[in-house]
Amino acid sequence: MNYFISLIIGVITSVMILLNGTLSETYGNYASTVLIHVVGLVSVIIILIVSKTSVKITRNIPIYFYSAGFIGVATVIFTNLGFMNLGVSLTQALGLLGQTVLSLLLDHFGLIGIKPSRFQVKKLIGLFFIAGGILVMTIY
Repeated sequence: MNYFISLIIGVITSVMILLNGTLSETYGNYASTVLIHVVGLVSVIIILIVSKTSVKITRNIPIYFYSAGFIGVATVIFTNLGFMNLGVSLTQALGLLGQTVLSLLLDHFGLIGIKPSRFQVKKLIGLFFIAGGILVMTIY
C-alpha cells in the first residue's frame, strides 16, 4: 500500500507542477505562491474542521523542523520557475534526481535525527537510470 501511495504522490506532484506553473504564468511567481498557500491553508482548515482534529503545538522537537513551511514556499517558487522554462516532465525529473541524492545522504549519515541507513552500491543503478532519463529528455 505504501508503494502505491508513493506512486500517487508522484502523480499529484506532476499535476501540482502544471497547475502551480500555469498560475505563475498568469499571476507572476510570487503572487501565485501566495494564492497557492492561501488555498492550501483554507483547505487544511476545512479538513481539520470536518475531521474534528485539533492542532497541538509541541516543544519537543528542534526549532529547525518548523522551517518546512519555508521549504514548501521555496519548492513552489522554484518549481514554477522550472515549469516555465523546462515544462512538467523535466522539472519533475530533475526534482526527483535532487530528492534522491539528498535522501541518500540523509539516510546514509542519519542527518536531522533519522536512523542511519547505509548507502548500498546497488542504489547507484537507480541514480544512473534517473540521470540517463534526464539526459534523454534533455537531448530529445
